[in-house]
Amino acid sequence: MRPPTMSGHCLLAPIPESSSDYLLPKDIKLAVLGAGRVGKSAMIVRFLTKRFIGDYEPNTGKLYSRLVYVEGDQLSLQIQDTPGGIQVQDSLTQVGDTLAKCVQWAEGFLLVYSITDYDSYQSIRPLYQHIRKVHPDSKAPVIIVGNKGDLLHARQVQTHDGIQLANELGSLFLEISTSENYEDVCDVFQHLCKEVSKLHSLSGERRRASIIPRPRSPNMQDLKRRFKQALSSKVKAPSALG
Repeated sequence: MRPPTMSGHCLLAPIPESSSDYLLPKDIKLAVLGAGRVGKSAMIVRFLTKRFIGDYEPNTGKLYSRLVYVEGDQLSLQIQDTPGGIQVQDSLTQVGDTLAKCVQWAEGFLLVYSITDYDSYQSIRPLYQHIRKVHPDSKAPVIIVGNKGDLLHARQVQTHDGIQLANELGSLFLEISTSENYEDVCDVFQHLCKEVSKLHSLSGERRRASIIPRPRSPNMQDLKRRFKQALSSKVKAPSALG
């Protein structure tokens, strides 16, 4: 499954200083998860700046913040990059405190593997299971991304493998090249932003429904009584003047 194309409707800007008369946009919290050296940081920077930087020092988790306009909606976007030191044992994800807190914090997830690294592909299922364990009752959207799609000569994971895994987990899937195609990277992040924003709208409607009592239907007998009172007062008015 592939997110619909939306790359022509995204603008990025620094988040402005808050003020009393400034309408704060919706907060969108995303996390990018995956094994080391799959291109997580490159994807985030590519989306936010349109620039591709091919080599990064191993990170301990960096938070990126931007004001984003997606199809006319203003969003305050926070993207959490995560360390790549993920170990998979017996289909269970051994996660550190940083990664565990990140999964708890985020509302939408990109699970990234490299098509040139089969081990990174194998880490996706346990990561997905960990997300659902932390958010058992949540419908937090998850998109699976096969990165480095330009390195076909070094491919270890076939496209149909990614599609099959995504179908089994009930997630969207996209195979991309961060270095060659900005539009695909942009589409992935935009689609995830939209899905989280939809969840915000649904939860807001539920909260309003639980707080604001439903208006009662008009009582027809009461309406008839008021109508008769109005008519009788009009009839009595001329005699009172006489």
